[in-house]
Amino acid sequence: MATPWTFTPYPPLPATLFPNTLFYNATNPHFSNLTYQITVSYPFEWGPPSLPTAKITNKTALSIYILDGNAFSQTAVEVLKRRKPVDPSQPDTLVVGIGYPLTDSVYALTQRAIDFGAPIPGEPVPFGAEAFVEFIDGGLRPWIQKQVFPGVKFTRDAIYGHSSGGLFVTWALAFYSALFDTFVAASPSLTLRNGTVLADITRRLGDGMGIPGEVDFRKNGSKPAVFIGFGELEDYPLRKRTQTETQFQTRKNLLQRFSPGKWSHELYDRLVGSGKLRDVVIKGYEGMDHASTGGSALLDGISYFHDW
Repeated sequence: MATPWTFTPYPPLPATLFPNTLFYNATNPHFSNLTYQITVSYPFEWGPPSLPTAKITNKTALSIYILDGNAFSQTAVEVLKRRKPVDPSQPDTLVVGIGYPLTDSVYALTQRAIDFGAPIPGEPVPFGAEAFVEFIDGGLRPWIQKQVFPGVKFTRDAIYGHSSGGLFVTWALAFYSALFDTFVAASPSLTLRNGTVLADITRRLGDGMGIPGEVDFRKNGSKPAVFIGFGELEDYPLRKRTQTETQFQTRKNLLQRFSPGKWSHELYDRLVGSGKLRDVVIKGYEGMDHASTGGSALLDGISYFHDW
């Protein structure tokens, strides 16, 4: 039996600071040095921040799990909050951010690489994506649904990841496609791990022709949907005004090692060709680079997730 995770709440924050967002540290005695920073944000319409979540009942909600939650989860929260007045039909959505303690940047970057199965080039790290999936599905999600919001009926879940987080989302689609209704991959770093995730996609889902694939969605009854986003300047960067030619060529060579646009199209073609998914969408963002694409793909990914 897996050792249970412990979720320790942060001390109460001022009522005007991140209202309707709960903060926790997730730890597990089996993994002595592993800590996740978890944020759980619920709709403002559910009640004031002082309301115990156990008293929130008779609600139905979607949930979206945000990788690199330190960077992206509050963006998702603000978007949902600001869209509600102009789109009253927007479904109630819980935003769950999964991040790392930022007091130790080396730890955060290293653990992120382990969790996402995305070793930094030249710095091999253990493949920990299996354990990370187990944390999300076996520890985090049951705790949210049964302990934090026992009176809420959760219907569909999505997962979002950017860069190597997008690689993890793609890998999870191949091996754990039944865990989420919608997979959102922004600028996925598909060349990491020698591009094997693309072969995994074909092997698991098939190619719609001679390779049948190992996944049979008739057994779990649900076909997931996929949104892929990339920035057009990721593959074809422009020289910045303040860059020397040498600096520009160095940055260009680094970015083109990953080429998210090229490989996102390859992923899209394989997913569509498999014929196994409910829907697949790809979107290129004009004038956007690797960093700026993360936020734009998150916003569009939320809309895509809602629109079913």
